[in-house]
Amino acid sequence: MSDASLGGAAPSQPKKSSLLVQDARTKKRNAAESRFKVYGMAAVVTGILALVLLLASILSNGLSAFQQTYVTLEIELLEEKLDKSGARDLAVMRKVSTFGYAPLIATAMGKKLEENGIAIEGLSTKDAGAIISKDAPAQLRNFVLANPEVVGTTQTFELLANGRIDGYLKGRVTMETAALDKNVSPEQLLLTDALQELGTLEKRFNWSFFTNPDASGQRPEAAGLGVAILGSLYMMLVVLCLALPIGVAASIYLEEFAPKNRLTDLIEVNISNLAAVPSIVFGILGLAIFINFAGLPQSAPIVGGLVLTLMTLPTIIISTRASLKSVPPSIRDAALGIGASKMQSVFHHVLPLAAPGILTGTIIGLAQALGETAPLLLIGMVAFVREYPAGPPEGFFDPASALPVQVYNWTQRSDPAFVERASGAIIVLLVFLLIMNAIAILLRRRFERRW
Repeated sequence: MSDASLGGAAPSQPKKSSLLVQDARTKKRNAAESRFKVYGMAAVVTGILALVLLLASILSNGLSAFQQTYVTLEIELLEEKLDKSGARDLAVMRKVSTFGYAPLIATAMGKKLEENGIAIEGLSTKDAGAIISKDAPAQLRNFVLANPEVVGTTQTFELLANGRIDGYLKGRVTMETAALDKNVSPEQLLLTDALQELGTLEKRFNWSFFTNPDASGQRPEAAGLGVAILGSLYMMLVVLCLALPIGVAASIYLEEFAPKNRLTDLIEVNISNLAAVPSIVFGILGLAIFINFAGLPQSAPIVGGLVLTLMTLPTIIISTRASLKSVPPSIRDAALGIGASKMQSVFHHVLPLAAPGILTGTIIGLAQALGETAPLLLIGMVAFVREYPAGPPEGFFDPASALPVQVYNWTQRSDPAFVERASGAIIVLLVFLLIMNAIAILLRRRFERRW
């Protein structure tokens, strides 16, 4: 007898579903996935926009640092001013300081204005000569001491214009701001326009930005990156010669030869922790060990290189171990199977296959070290350095600066021209970093093997 005949209700049948029709749960999951994709894309776009804005800000402020304003003048090198004895004795000529050369520049400027009929009301000859950089007398003096036979003749010189005049041609200084500035006057800006029309004053590419040393706060137009570039190069040589062999050797031992026990576990944990330690801690360590204890000189590339080596080692060790792990175990087994020793299998087979990753990690570690500032500040590389360090190995112990520290120094100065110089130095630093990262990518693609 059926349930229906007994008066009972018929059991409910399960609702049939189709793979072609989305139910509520499927729609909810798909909607969540779509939202996640939108969030991810928004994060990527935000990051790209922030990077573009950062680069645009740096380029807009710093590209003008690669151009500089020069004034061409014919200067009479009077014998009665520079060498009264007429003997051309360098010992006597060196006694004439830059103050003795400054009037010659003002006289040449006055003569130039008179010859071309340029007269600006309220502008004296001294003020007209003041549009020339304060570095110009030193330039004249160095030229005369290097060529004493030119005394008594008239020579053509291309001299730097001062920072305010240079800023006027770059749009940083206006007539309104000049009226409120004690370092420049509207009359001098009118003279600048006249000399530019005459062709005596012009902007050109500033090669000296890459070769000149730093300059005082009164001569921003003469400041350059020469000492900083050389100091960074010396430090990178120290890091490369120390961090690469030590880091690779430590990685090979830990990954291929070291027994797996508590000691090696402790070492691995400490290496991972050192990779996350703030860089300024390494600066404190370098100050305590290399300067206070070992007695090495402050502001020397050797100390900066040692500090950056300590900071870079964990990065190189971690990347090298990852490269060694990526080599298939079958390579090791095959080498051992045909009679190779453990060392032969590692150095003849595993290490060459891991070389692209090792080189990539090393270059990235060097790029990171190149941009570090905090540890270098603590070891005295923030000092004002004008003299170039000597060649290696003596130059490793001479005072020097570094690119990121030079940027820091210039941003601390009040003259707006130094802000322009700092942005230009950032561009140079970014170019170096891009080149190093491009080399890492090329090396990986050139030597990488796929299994």
